[in-house]
Amino acid sequence: MARLKQLAPRVGSMSSRVKSIGAGPDRLKRRDQLVAWRKWYKTAEWQRLRWDCISAALFTCVRCGRIHRSPDLVADHIEPHRGDRALFFDPKNLQCMCAACHNSDKQREERAGHAARS
Repeated sequence: MARLKQLAPRVGSMSSRVKSIGAGPDRLKRRDQLVAWRKWYKTAEWQRLRWDCISAALFTCVRCGRIHRSPDLVADHIEPHRGDRALFFDPKNLQCMCAACHNSDKQREERAGHAARS
């Protein structure tokens, strides 16, 4: 029986039109450069707001109810700000949440398009 030859593909591949920020150690740096409002997290105003939020909550996560150390807590935006400066710096729009709850449940809800419930 004769062997079949493998045919070369007739349709070429096309490069992606969507830029990915990729992975690795430079990922966060590239993300900060691409998304203008990310620099707000480094301001003294935000650091003060974050501290006021977590200290007012007595270092207690609104989701799990556990008390955490300051570095393990996030001042979470109740309503996603989506780059709105007034909403970003609104103290009434912040809640104290541990990083574990924030980075799992809350982020999943936001990606699904639901306002997170505390």
